[in-house]
Amino acid sequence: MTSASQSVRTQREVRHPEKTAFLSLSKALGRVAVYVVLIFLGVTWIFPLYWMASSALKDDPQVYTVPPVLIPNPAHWNNFADAWNRFDFNRAAFNSVFLYSLPVTIFTLISSMIVAYGFAKIRWRGRDALFWVCIATMMLPWQVTMVPLFIIFKNLGWINTYWPFVVPSLFGNAYFIFLLRQFFLTIPEELSDAARIDGASEMGILWRVILPLSKPAIAVVLLFRFLWAWNDYLGPLIYINSEAMQPLALAIYRMRTLALSMGNTAMAYPHLMAVSTLIALPIILMFIFAQRTFIEGISTTGLKG
Repeated sequence: MTSASQSVRTQREVRHPEKTAFLSLSKALGRVAVYVVLIFLGVTWIFPLYWMASSALKDDPQVYTVPPVLIPNPAHWNNFADAWNRFDFNRAAFNSVFLYSLPVTIFTLISSMIVAYGFAKIRWRGRDALFWVCIATMMLPWQVTMVPLFIIFKNLGWINTYWPFVVPSLFGNAYFIFLLRQFFLTIPEELSDAARIDGASEMGILWRVILPLSKPAIAVVLLFRFLWAWNDYLGPLIYINSEAMQPLALAIYRMRTLALSMGNTAMAYPHLMAVSTLIALPIILMFIFAQRTFIEGISTTGLKG
């Protein structure tokens, strides 16, 4: 059957060589066009990062030179150390990592996994209805709940602490619950049934069966939640008043506003870009090392409803 189809195809190519050459040329041109578009989009997305990193190596005259200087000459590598030591960024980094990003990320992952497992693998009355209620909360913008939440946390005495960020993470996140549930549904039910027959509890099934098979989805949750916490500016701006409690996002803004208020604009822009580069670097490295697992989690999530 295969040889017959190949012979027919060969006969057609012999009879219509112009058409065959035209089709081959069209495919080649289409492929070239796709690569050109991808290269253009890649350069468009990478150029802001390059401009940020290159501006961090410039002095003030190079920043405002017209036409723009794309390659710093000379490169001021000391800008990174000078900018980091200009303010107390070590304390701000400690606050961002250990008081905000890591606790919120870990607690959100654990709580969202438990809720998602209940929606995906345990049958109980009203499960689907409650799941849709959980999903409906995603339609409510954070700006709508911002004032009521502030009043609640103020009455609890949590202003100027990280409790307004950590405590809500103990109750899951609707988006990550949806993402993990959709991934859990792709795991065969026979594995859970076999574990139940062996006497495993539901929590035991979650941690010993489901968790090892869900690394791609877990990587997506970890990366997204850490990224949101790492880049969060509005939340700390509302709840954090003390300079000693400020995360990196507020510390950058403070450095900029103090430099402008004091009239000291010299090296303000290169230092700002230097600190921004250092803060963006961990997220970039996380994606580079986890991109295979991350892309696998994105592509395989939501295949089953």
